[in-house]
Amino acid sequence: MITISAKDYENLVAHAKSELPNEACGLIAGTITENNKEIQKVYLLTNIDKSNEHFSLDPKEQLASIKDMRANGLSPLGNWHSHPETPSRPSDEDKRLAYDSKASYLILSLMDKDNPVLNSFHIEGNSSTKEELIIK
Repeated sequence: MITISAKDYENLVAHAKSELPNEACGLIAGTITENNKEIQKVYLLTNIDKSNEHFSLDPKEQLASIKDMRANGLSPLGNWHSHPETPSRPSDEDKRLAYDSKASYLILSLMDKDNPVLNSFHIEGNSSTKEELIIK
């Protein structure tokens, strides 16, 4: 199970909408206890690809985020990105680029701009499993 605060969810959605028509992206950090991950910070990073079909995190922002996580005692939990025109599920490219089987991969669909859909996935190889996600 993975939890995210309503405030962090709203910030993530706002950032993703502001980046349209391109994908938005970032990192998530927090705490891990047994099978539970609690997101305590969402990092809103720049998609240097400026594409609506894929993303690459800005390396300088990614490094700064990791330094911030360490300074605040947070664990890296995974990443997030938006799908401006497709459902909230991993694409073949998302699966191919999911190198960390311990990470959670959050995907925000903006197909229906008024009703965004956020899901979290565990990805290993070519297989993805939806994780229970709670917005609190």
